[in-house]
Amino acid sequence: MLPTQENPLPATTRIDPRGPRFAATLTTVLLAAVLLTAPSGTATTLLAVQTVLFGIGAAAGIQHTPYAWLFKTVVRPRLAPPTEIEDAGPPRFAQAVGLGFAVVAVVGFLSGATTVGVVATGFALAAAFLNAAFGFCLGCELYLLVRRAFPDSARPTAPRTTTTARTATTEDTSAGPIPVATKG
Repeated sequence: MLPTQENPLPATTRIDPRGPRFAATLTTVLLAAVLLTAPSGTATTLLAVQTVLFGIGAAAGIQHTPYAWLFKTVVRPRLAPPTEIEDAGPPRFAQAVGLGFAVVAVVGFLSGATTVGVVATGFALAAAFLNAAFGFCLGCELYLLVRRAFPDSARPTAPRTTTTARTATTEDTSAGPIPVATKG
């Protein structure tokens, strides 16, 4: 979508907010299993898997993760169309934050610094749980704070509010196209 008089902001990838919340639920389960089995090879392996998933989300966007594929193919077809969609930038940033904590945790477990691994995993688990249970994305909020503190003057920032599906004009690549209602 090109900027228009009606919509002066450049196109951004828009996603169904239920997708990242679903991913946060799976992440919560996986990270809880890490803490329940730590310190062990099983915990380190599970954490390494989650680290790779965070890496995919941070590098390619959360809509390209295996969790997003699962949501798109298994969960979303059973749900009503979303009432709102959101910018994929904040959840992608949150994946990068999760990646940072997961890398610290993996290094901690592999180097024998179990306490560091457990604490870093606990921080990632707390953030994932807040998103899964309450829809509060800490990494997304951090993204907004960073954007406010260091605005990119070359590009207008998108408004914080989400767009309703009725007024949406872009495609939700995390879970297939979002139906767009015409005005009138």
